[in-house]
Amino acid sequence: MTSEVSRLRSDAGDNRERILAAARLAFTTGGLSVPVREIARLAEVGPATVYRRFPTKQALFTAAFGEEMSLCSTVVEEGLTASDPWQGLSLAVERLVTAYGGDPRVRAVIAQLSRSAEFTADRDRTVRGLLELIRRAKASGELRADVVLEDVVLAVQASHGVRAGSPAAQAAATRRLAALIIDSFRANPGAAPLPPAARLPMRV
Repeated sequence: MTSEVSRLRSDAGDNRERILAAARLAFTTGGLSVPVREIARLAEVGPATVYRRFPTKQALFTAAFGEEMSLCSTVVEEGLTASDPWQGLSLAVERLVTAYGGDPRVRAVIAQLSRSAEFTADRDRTVRGLLELIRRAKASGELRADVVLEDVVLAVQASHGVRAGSPAAQAAATRRLAALIIDSFRANPGAAPLPPAARLPMRV
């Protein structure tokens, strides 16, 4: 009996992971309009199995992208633990700018997530943390006195416009963009070398 219960629990866990993996793929490629039946087909389970674990499509969507939902506040909280205020702010800005690599499909997912109550709560935590990081970095004398929260938001928005010919070039370009932005935030810019430049298509 014990082994049978363990097997059933293992099967249930496997089903859940397959459903979440299928949902990530389906939502990333097709958006929130993808039917649950299609997600069930990809996960090789019945629609009833999906609904037993996730009563609504929004619940499935939220579970599938839990990491993305908490990413911003997690990054900022890590920055707040740094002993050096400038390093804490730099770490947060770099990871926020490079988080999604400019992938338009992921940006579309994030845009849909932004309408959920859970994402709103995470955004509020992120804003409070960023304001504290900015305050600390200014107090240390490393951050320009005229940098404000909206500048960090602008930096993240700018990273969404990066276009490159390959995932590797995309990642390299966003890393260099992050370094350029961080350097422009410094009270005394030019203190650190930039990452290598990425080859980008020369078009508007």
